[in-house]
Amino acid sequence: MTELQRTRPFRAPRPARAVGVLLLLGVVLAGCSGQKSSFHFEWDLFINSILQPDDQIKAGLVLTVVVSIAAQLIGVVLGIFAALGKMSKVRPIRWFANVYVWIFRGTPLIVQLVFFYYGLGVAKIYLWPDITIGPLTIEGAIQAGIFALGLNEGAYMAEIVRAGILAIDPGQMEAARALGMTPGKAMRRIVLPQAARVIIPPLGNEFNNMLKTTSLLFVLGVVELYNVFNIKQGQSFRPFELFLACAVWFLLLTTIWGFIQSWIERRLARGTPGAAAGGPGVRARMLSFRRPPIDASVVSGGR
Repeated sequence: MTELQRTRPFRAPRPARAVGVLLLLGVVLAGCSGQKSSFHFEWDLFINSILQPDDQIKAGLVLTVVVSIAAQLIGVVLGIFAALGKMSKVRPIRWFANVYVWIFRGTPLIVQLVFFYYGLGVAKIYLWPDITIGPLTIEGAIQAGIFALGLNEGAYMAEIVRAGILAIDPGQMEAARALGMTPGKAMRRIVLPQAARVIIPPLGNEFNNMLKTTSLLFVLGVVELYNVFNIKQGQSFRPFELFLACAVWFLLLTTIWGFIQSWIERRLARGTPGAAAGGPGVRARMLSFRRPPIDASVVSGGR
């Protein structure tokens, strides 16, 4: 490979590729609804499930978003404490943090969900009673789902936060200590704010994944977005149209979050090297078929 080939910049993604994918999807749907096929695609059911959602779909959509936000917040908090624990000089704290990350990264999430809800309930350790706060009632299955999702996410966030902290020059902590700051105060005011720029991109990816992972709560009987469509297809025997509409809803949620994540990354990139580029835009993030340049500062949780 010549030097010119190695330094040749990537071409911008072509919008025609995305249009081609949409056209291919249209051809497939048209073929399914054609007269020569024994299957007739119910366009009204599909379109109404998206453009005119009923109360069940709206409730499932809201529950999916609320559970995702609550579980992600728990995961971020646990991830920060676990990351600091893994870097602690106190052996029992470091051991406990390592065991926590090891267990929740090494076992399937669906097993964790059924264990915390059904396992703890049968063993009479915790029965997950419903919690009523004013007019709002939080079912036990929803509590268990948020708890398990948050614990699982915390194990992945621990590695993300730890890598973000390690990406900061150790001289920052030394300078803060020289100014008389305690280690905790220096971490809160000096290190973590700088590490946020490194942590936010993989954190955004984790929340994108969390929006989709909530579909696993159907094993607990939680009527989130996926379970709503699962119940509907069982009643109407139209799984193709309804599950396709369910996929469109999840795609819409993750697309909206993609816009929000891009805006957050551009805000955090202000005043830093490469800020003029502003990071990948939404189109480049979602529709680019090329291999993006590797940024060593962007870390992942190893999921």
